[in-house]
Amino acid sequence: MTAVELGIPRRLLEFTIDGESVRAPEGSTILDACRAAGKDVPTLCQGDTLTPKNACRVCVVEVEGSRTLVPACSRKAEPGMEVRTDTERARHSRKVVIELLASSVDLSTTPRIEEWIAEYDAKPDRFGPDAERLGEEPRVDNDLYVRDYDKCILCYKCVDACGDQWQNTFAIAVAGRGFDARIAVEHDAPLTDSACVYCGNCVEVCPTGALSFKSEFDMRAAGTWNEAAQTETTTVCAYCGVGCNLTLHVQDNEIVKVTSPHDNPVTHGNLCIKGRFGYQHVQNRD
Repeated sequence: MTAVELGIPRRLLEFTIDGESVRAPEGSTILDACRAAGKDVPTLCQGDTLTPKNACRVCVVEVEGSRTLVPACSRKAEPGMEVRTDTERARHSRKVVIELLASSVDLSTTPRIEEWIAEYDAKPDRFGPDAERLGEEPRVDNDLYVRDYDKCILCYKCVDACGDQWQNTFAIAVAGRGFDARIAVEHDAPLTDSACVYCGNCVEVCPTGALSFKSEFDMRAAGTWNEAAQTETTTVCAYCGVGCNLTLHVQDNEIVKVTSPHDNPVTHGNLCIKGRFGYQHVQNRD
C-alpha cells in the first residue's frame, strides 16, 4: 500500500466567488479557489510549479473594495473576500489583453487561445497589419530544442525555471527594453555557446510554443504533428537511480517528445538532458 503524505493541516478560509460561498485552504490563491469551484478563469503565464509573475494579466478578476482588477494567479484568498470573475470590467480587460497579445505575437501553438478569442469576442486584427511583431525566424542552433521568439509573450516562466526556482543554471534572462525586450542567453549568443545544460525545463513550462522540441518543430513544419493521434505513457527514467518520472508522447509508434508529471514529488515536472532528450535508444531498430 502506497503511503500518502498528509502534510501540515491548513485552516480553511471562507469567502465568495460570483456570489457562491466557497472554502479554500489558507495560502490558496484566488485562481486555485476558482479552479476548485469549477470556475474557468483564463491564464497564460501562471504555472503550477512556479511562483506567479503576474505577467500576462489575462486572469484578472474583481475583488470587492479593490480599486483595480487583481491577478487571480497571485492574489491570496482572504476570509470574507468577495470575488467576481465574470463582470463586464474583467471580461473587457481580458479581451483587450488577448487582442494586444494576439496582434503582436504568434499564438498559433498556444493551447485554448482560439477558444478564449471567441469567448471574449477579441479582434486582434483591429490593430491593422502594421502591429508590432518581432519578425524573426526561429532559432535552430542545436539538435534538441528550438527558440521561436515570434511566439514569446515574455511571461518569464522559462527564466524562473532556469534560475533560482528550479535549475539554478541562470543561462537565460530578459534582455533589452520596450519592443526590444526578449529572452536571451548571455550576449545573445547561440545556445551552444551559452551556459545552457539542455535540461529542457524551460520548454516544459513555456505556454505558447516559443520553446519546443526540435522533433515537434520539424513535424509541425512537415504538417505531420497530430496531438490527437498521440498516446501518453508515464514510466520511470532508466538512466540513474533518482527515479524521475517520464511521460512519453508517442505518435505512429515513435516517441516524439518527453515531459514529466508536475505532481510527481521527485521531479515536479523537471528533468535533466538525459531524461528529457535521451530517448532515441528506446526506438533504435538497428
